[in-house]
Amino acid sequence: MSGSRQKDLGDRLTAAESARKAMLERFRAKPGADDPAVAERRASRAAVSAARETRVAEREAEKRARLENEAIERTAREAAEKAETEREAAERVEREAAQEAEQKAARDARYAARKARK
Repeated sequence: MSGSRQKDLGDRLTAAESARKAMLERFRAKPGADDPAVAERRASRAAVSAARETRVAEREAEKRARLENEAIERTAREAAEKAETEREAAERVEREAAQEAEQKAARDARYAARKARK
C-alpha cells in the first residue's frame, strides 16, 4: 500500500499547526456584527419572526372568535331545547287537565243518571 506511510512527530505537528491556522483564517473570514450582510440577515430574520407572530396572533383571534360563536350557538340551542321542553310540559299538563275534566264530566253524568233512575 503506497498510501500508508508512518508519520513522524514533525509531520504531525506541522499538520496540527496548519489545521489551527486554517481554523483561525475561517474564523477571521467571518463577517463582524457591523457588517452590512450580517445586518441584512438579522433584519430579514426579524421580519420573518414578526410575520410569524402576526400569523399566530391571527390564528388565535380566529380560534377565539370561532369558540365564542360556538358558545353562542350552543347557548341558543340549549335555550331552544329548554323552551321546547317547557312547551311540551305545558301541553302535557293541558292534556291531563282536559282528560281529568272529561273523566269528571263522565263520572258526574253517571252519578246524575244513577240518581235519575232512583
